[in-house]
Amino acid sequence: MKKRLLLFTIVFLLFLPFPVIADSAKSSIVMDLDSGRILYENNAHRKRLIASITKIMTAIIAIEEGNLTQKVKIGNEVLSMYGTNIYVEVGEKMRLRDLIYGLLLRSGNDASVVIAKAVGGNEENFVNMMNKKAQEIGMKDTIFQNPHGLDEETENYSTAYDMALLSQYAFQNKTYRNIVSTDKYEVSTGNKTYLWYNRNQLLTSYDYCTGGKNGYTPRAGKTLVTTASKNGLNLTVVTLSDGDSYNNHRSIYERIFSQYRKYKIIDKNHFDIDNEFVEYDVYLRDSFYYPLTTNELNNIKTVVHFFDEAIEDEVGVIKIYLSDDLIGELTIYKQKEKKENFSFLSWLKKLFT
Repeated sequence: MKKRLLLFTIVFLLFLPFPVIADSAKSSIVMDLDSGRILYENNAHRKRLIASITKIMTAIIAIEEGNLTQKVKIGNEVLSMYGTNIYVEVGEKMRLRDLIYGLLLRSGNDASVVIAKAVGGNEENFVNMMNKKAQEIGMKDTIFQNPHGLDEETENYSTAYDMALLSQYAFQNKTYRNIVSTDKYEVSTGNKTYLWYNRNQLLTSYDYCTGGKNGYTPRAGKTLVTTASKNGLNLTVVTLSDGDSYNNHRSIYERIFSQYRKYKIIDKNHFDIDNEFVEYDVYLRDSFYYPLTTNELNNIKTVVHFFDEAIEDEVGVIKIYLSDDLIGELTIYKQKEKKENFSFLSWLKKLFT
């Protein structure tokens, strides 16, 4: 009986869809930022309170919809804020860009309500903007009710998967990347000078970390979203309700970086089709990269399909598969014929030949 149980256990482990990782979080996920491939997950679609990682959405709305150079006057809205603050004072003026630094580096709850009022007109409108953006990104299991993540009066719920989608989306924005990768930031309003250090401890304790946002409330526990890059592989890790979040992120990154590499599956600069299949020259505008383990390399296959009729200069597609799963497509374009430069000498040459 013991031998049969051991055999079953070994076979089961061999067919696990994701690598076995020691994980202290109740929900977690690893996503490749470039392809969106999920490299590891644990209860990734379970809805949970998210605390201050809410502020990633607050920041990206402010960056996309606000005027970063606008000087914002601090109002009475800050008086009701508690927990982590940047301690701006009523009547003080601060640029929207600086408020976002205070929001992301110091997790300023007071900064969040000032930003909401400045960008949305009021907090209710701003929260509607947050939920609209969440739907656009594909965050189907997310609901925002405030811009800060405090959960005693209103609650923000999401999943590790949805927050990874948000991290992937935000990472594409250069302003966001610059802010979350900043270790310290100093700003003066004329009234006071502020010096903020980034509360994301992974940024200074893990060489490959490129940014992120932490959070905590007694009900949500510790929440953490980070990004890291190594050998061209760009990842985001999200953990919810995790008592050892920073060590957990570091451990997860090291495990994934050791197992996956970013491979160039199709190189646009070395793409060619045998002339017996097509009567014209073709080209690709993009190469295709994908994170794979060494064993998965043998399971990659590509299928080239040409359209019956060209759609403008689009003449076909290359479909890329990992085993039977479609993981990407590249459009094939027809090379435009080069027009010969007109000159009197070339005209004479053509005339007599």
